Amino acid sequence: MDVAARIGRHLDHQKYSHEIVYTAHAGHAPELAKEAADKGCEVVVAVGGDGTVNEVARGLLYSETALGILPKGSGNGLARHLQIPMGLDGALRVLNQGHSIRMDSGSINRHPFFTTAGIGFDAYISSVFAGNKKRGLQTYVELIMKEVRNYKHLPVKASINGQELDTDCFVMAFANAAQYGNNAYIAPTADVQDGLLDVCLVRKLDLVKALNLSYCMLTKQLAHADSATYFKTSQVAVATEEPMMFHADGEYMGKAEQFEVQLKPQSLKVITPAGK
Repeated sequence: MDVAARIGRHLDHQKYSHEIVYTAHAGHAPELAKEAADKGCEVVVAVGGDGTVNEVARGLLYSETALGILPKGSGNGLARHLQIPMGLDGALRVLNQGHSIRMDSGSINRHPFFTTAGIGFDAYISSVFAGNKKRGLQTYVELIMKEVRNYKHLPVKASINGQELDTDCFVMAFANAAQYGNNAYIAPTADVQDGLLDVCLVRKLDLVKALNLSYCMLTKQLAHADSATYFKTSQVAVATEEPMMFHADGEYMGKAEQFEVQLKPQSLKVITPAGK
């Protein structure tokens, strides 16, 4: 049974009337979502992965219209963080309950994000992954193993909580939610309602540090201090000596030499399981 048929069968039609709208091109979803919010729609549902969720959520920022998620992506980081079931029937049951919260969002150089953003190696992998026809966790891991040895870490200057850092950067991740997706936790203590971003700085990596970091990401633990440094903050400024790649919710955004990262508190209404 396809998605539209499952929605037709399992959505609570006493609670909701619904319309299924398909996007025509990249960047269309924010327009459709904003139009729906302007018309007073109660919920706009994103059917897809974090990239689709990002587009729909962008159109709903600071509105009274809630984001719903039917996860159909390769990582589903925000859905997993919010404990929305990965199966469509379970996710539809969450929609039927209609429980909502206000969550934070972030922006990196004015690009909104809802799970994570970052500069460095994770952004580089996002750029390679975007052009790969095969999706999924296995492809992602294979790309990391292939590219990690050749990636060049770069010096950066960062301002975090009034502290000036002059450091090497392999990855600097800005986490609103705890994970990238596929239960890979880059910031295990991140909370989408605490008004703070969790920043994970990974400097030079050798094999031992890489293994420690990977193990901790997969077991939802903070990495050893030799492998990563963590901060909590509402904004970060970063300057680089040469352009660095960056991403927002796993979508490659391009390169820049200056980065302004900010937390936008309580900026999105989202449907979650009751009690979450």
